[in-house]
Amino acid sequence: MADNRDDEGPAQYASPPCFMHELDPDYRQPLSDWTDVRRWRKAERERLINARLAVSADARSAMSARIADGLDALIGDIAGRMVSLYWPFRGEPDLRGWMASINERGGRTALPVVIEKRQPLVFRAYKQGDRLEKGVWNIPIPAEGDPVLPDIVISPIVGIDPGNYRLGYGGGFYDRTLAAMSFRPLVIGVGYELQRIATIYPQPHDIPMDRIVTEA
Repeated sequence: MADNRDDEGPAQYASPPCFMHELDPDYRQPLSDWTDVRRWRKAERERLINARLAVSADARSAMSARIADGLDALIGDIAGRMVSLYWPFRGEPDLRGWMASINERGGRTALPVVIEKRQPLVFRAYKQGDRLEKGVWNIPIPAEGDPVLPDIVISPIVGIDPGNYRLGYGGGFYDRTLAAMSFRPLVIGVGYELQRIATIYPQPHDIPMDRIVTEA
C-alpha cells in the first residue's frame, strides 16, 4: 500500500514522559498514547528514509533486482493478473523493469493515484510508454484511464515490523484504500532489510501486509 495514517487520528493528552531510555540505550518504553506514537513515527520515518538514501545508487539497484526475483518466486505465474506497483520515490526499490516484464508475460500493471487527501487511492492501468503527468509530491501518475481493481498490490515500506505492519509516509492512503476495497487483494510490502524495526506501535486503523519481500 503510498500510507499509514501516522500523522492523523484523534489527538489525546500524552502521559508524563519517561526518561529511562536515556539511562539504558537498549530500553524501549512502550507507547500507548496516540500523540506519543505519532511523534515517534515521525522521527522513525525520518531516520529510516535517511538510512535508505545513504545506500549507494548501485547497491539499491542490485537490491531492487533481488527484490524483483523474490516477487517472481512468491507470485508465480503472472499471466492474466493485474498488479499495482508504484513509481520509486526517495530511494525506494526501483521495480520499473519488473513492471515492464509483467506486461511482457501476459500480466497487466497499474499505478496508484491520489485523488484527494484523506480519501482512498484509485488504481489506473499503466504500462511502459503510456502518458504520465505529475501527481502529488510530483510523483508521475497515469494521465488518463479508468480505475482498475488489482489482484496484487505491491506497496513500498518506510519501516516494517515482525507483525508485517508497515510504517509509511503518514498519509493513511493505503490503509483507507484496503479498508474500502470490495475484495482483499494480495498485499506485498517491499523494502530493504535495513528497514526492519521492532514495532510500529500498530493502531486499530493499521492494516498489515500479507507478505514482505526484501533483498534477503
